[in-house]
Amino acid sequence: TEGAIPFAAADPLRVIPCIMLGSMVASVMAMLGGVGDHAPHGGPIVLFVVDNHLMYVVAIVVGTIATALAIITLKSMARKPAAENAEVSA
Repeated sequence: TEGAIPFAAADPLRVIPCIMLGSMVASVMAMLGGVGDHAPHGGPIVLFVVDNHLMYVVAIVVGTIATALAIITLKSMARKPAAENAEVSA
């Protein structure tokens, strides 16, 4: 999560909701998959104390993909009007 802070600070209105969406997807998958984390932390460093290792990793990967797709979608929607305005004025 610390690696996402510069991206969130640079564009908080688009990035923070996308991070929330990806976290929600990963959390729901982990809960439904029976993942139990016995450490007060997260990420790959706690893999050795997690129940259902495979589902834990799958949830992280799917949550990351959901976050990335949401950010790509929102940022591409924001660029289109600017590109269309440039074409109209040219």
